[in-house]
Amino acid sequence: MKIMMVHNVYQQRGGEEVVFESERRLLEENGHEVTCYVRSNMELENLTLLDRIAVAPRMVWSSKTRREFAAIVDSVRPDIVHIHNTFMVISPSIYSACSERRVPIVQTLHNFRLLCPAANFFRHGRICEACVNHTLLPSIRHGCYRNSRGATAAVAAMLTLHRALDTWRTSVSRFIALTEFAKGKFVASGFSPERFAVKPNFADCDPGERVHVDDYAVFVGRLDGPKGVRVLLDAWKMLPAPYPLQIVGDGPEREAMEAQVRQAQLPGIVFRGRLSRAETIEIVKSARFALVPSIWYEGFPMCVVEAFACGTPVLCSKIGALAEIVEHGSTGLHFSPCDPQDLARTVEWAWNHSTQLVAMGHAARHKYETAYTAKQNYDLLIGIYEQARAAAASRIN
Repeated sequence: MKIMMVHNVYQQRGGEEVVFESERRLLEENGHEVTCYVRSNMELENLTLLDRIAVAPRMVWSSKTRREFAAIVDSVRPDIVHIHNTFMVISPSIYSACSERRVPIVQTLHNFRLLCPAANFFRHGRICEACVNHTLLPSIRHGCYRNSRGATAAVAAMLTLHRALDTWRTSVSRFIALTEFAKGKFVASGFSPERFAVKPNFADCDPGERVHVDDYAVFVGRLDGPKGVRVLLDAWKMLPAPYPLQIVGDGPEREAMEAQVRQAQLPGIVFRGRLSRAETIEIVKSARFALVPSIWYEGFPMCVVEAFACGTPVLCSKIGALAEIVEHGSTGLHFSPCDPQDLARTVEWAWNHSTQLVAMGHAARHKYETAYTAKQNYDLLIGIYEQARAAAASRIN
């Protein structure tokens, strides 16, 4: 099968890039011809003020990108176009190029951008869904995208135009949601459930199940507010003993968090910074448990998938998709989001019930083996492609 994969890379590399690259390798390893159309928001760095103003209309509709993309489609003649992200350099103008050529589109919805200009249903430290059932004006009023009313207005204009043009409904044959929770949010907002398939993320390489456990817990992720690391640190202050905690990752709040740890005199907490995947896997594999204290709707965190692959149970906030991915009492434990006291109680119980944690680790590994391997993901992905091609053909006929 000839597959054209499309992705607009963000300025800060994240899980979407990992998934895009993993799926490309997966398809190529299974004999498919893959052509990638990749642009980066780094193209917008160092622009003058006038250049930045000119970017907004191109984000809504880029004729230049559409011509360039259409020429590649004409040359490659793909059987399917799989779009991961078009924000913000590529723009949704490419959808019509596929429709004109009757090339079916599959789109992975990594976040909630089509419903929320900020893409995350998160504002001022809490969940916000004000724009789902109303206009996008609240997002502009609050400057939800990058704390800028102007930038948010540009994103809202893009969404408003393409809703009016019915771009996504008329062009996309199949949407991929990462979880049932995410699918439910899109369906509730008016998307057709028949066009959705649920396909989780997966671990590209199997790290193997762990053989021993050390005395520490681990957090892996970006160090900023929505990830809930401050809640985690507040919970650690409440613990009856200085349980060791390794924090892997970097972010805008790292310096402030390290100062908070020093001030609270929490010697068991170590900031490891950004590590390679191999180094991170080794830390996760030996941890008693992994922690995901997010206070927003996560997509499908790769840290959870890789913890399961290692046979490491996960303690997570009972919020959004996390409550679906981690089964309480089986593959891990839930605690109330934004509640350091409940998180501390959960950590203390887990630390003192090693036998139960070992069983949860085995269950987590079993979940990986039955749902999150490359083989299962490949089968799901090819099935979705075939569904998209059949749906597109039925519309033509």
